[in-house]
Amino acid sequence: MSHFPTHAMVLAAGLGMRMRPITEHTPKPLVAVAGRTMLDRALDHLAEVNVSHLVVNTHWLAPRIQEHLAGRPNLTLSHEDTLLETGGGVTKALPHLGDAPFYVVNSDIIWTDGATPALKRLAEFWDDERMDALLLMQPTATAMGYDGDGDFFLDAFGVPRRRRDREMAPLLFSGVQILSPRLFRDAPSGKFSLNVLYDRALEDGRLFGIVHDGRWYHVGTPDALPEVERALLAEDN
Repeated sequence: MSHFPTHAMVLAAGLGMRMRPITEHTPKPLVAVAGRTMLDRALDHLAEVNVSHLVVNTHWLAPRIQEHLAGRPNLTLSHEDTLLETGGGVTKALPHLGDAPFYVVNSDIIWTDGATPALKRLAEFWDDERMDALLLMQPTATAMGYDGDGDFFLDAFGVPRRRRDREMAPLLFSGVQILSPRLFRDAPSGKFSLNVLYDRALEDGRLFGIVHDGRWYHVGTPDALPEVERALLAEDN
């Protein structure tokens, strides 16, 4: 990509049910891990690659997120009265995300970079003629807090294949990606998952992936917090 994306969306509308009782009073993106909220950690990564226009979606305890982000320039809140899931949430925010490819980042995961920032690696791999979506994938073997069967296999050219029933896949979708507005042509209305659009792009040969070379953490439950905090603090030392 000759120019890095200037627009980005952070998905911050979820209910955080598995993080209760913490999330009864604090939205999950504002849960602090090793002294910094997960939302701020996501925004730090985006600032590092000079994203200038931000969208954050809200639903659960939205006033708390609004208050936390007050005063940030070039930031739009996209409030969802009814949860729209990932696909519906991004579709609703499209008018604020420009005409070029943009980043979308989950606020309920934490990642640290390898030698080159993951967002920079995504932008450098992006080929607008061939791609509608580019996903950052994390090896399941080193994904802290993850206990599933994986999502994807990836060939040497970055072309993914979904895990079939009774298969174990070596890679999971990390929650970090670049999407083209093209991906949302004829998108469903209302609530739907981005997986619907990934599958369509996969059929069209326009879904790609790269493998993350840093660390990745899923903070799913209150019990996971101390473990992730210890790992992050160990990384810093």
